[in-house]
Amino acid sequence: MKLRLLPVVLSVIVSSVVLFGGWFAYTSLAMENPLSDIINKAPGVVSSTMKMDSSQVNIELNLKPEASMRDIMNNIRTEGASIIGKRTVHVEVTGQSSPKLEAWWSKALFEVAQAMETKHYADIPLTLQKYAADIPNMKVDSEMDNTYVYIRLTDGEFTKFIMLPRTPSQLGVWPNE
Repeated sequence: MKLRLLPVVLSVIVSSVVLFGGWFAYTSLAMENPLSDIINKAPGVVSSTMKMDSSQVNIELNLKPEASMRDIMNNIRTEGASIIGKRTVHVEVTGQSSPKLEAWWSKALFEVAQAMETKHYADIPLTLQKYAADIPNMKVDSEMDNTYVYIRLTDGEFTKFIMLPRTPSQLGVWPNE
């Protein structure tokens, strides 16, 4: 029995195109597009880009200054749960910060980091308000859920969004016992 090379090569090429084309169409139409629609319809989202692979979802958001990161993340988690599955979600907010906001945040960061590390989350709004008193137009908002502490800094037309991950308390034996 003699196999002809051209039909074998063509059938491998056609099979590969159908297989990978179907996988790409499924990923794009059944997973990425619906999740992208959920994200873009969240209140306060101007635009977003998203990349999804088998283990994680990377989302880049451009937000309105009055947006609530907590509400947006809750919306993504609840409405997108069936699409996200067990993937980890990484969110990055791009946009409208200024050098003045960055400098202000770097001054407040030490005390905020200390409050995060010691799990004294109630100290965070107090710290932010204390530092905001030095700048006339500065507005600070903070919210929290089970996963993150969300901070929004607004100075006139510039806004900086910060998501600080909360680490759940460890159950079990103390390391020095």
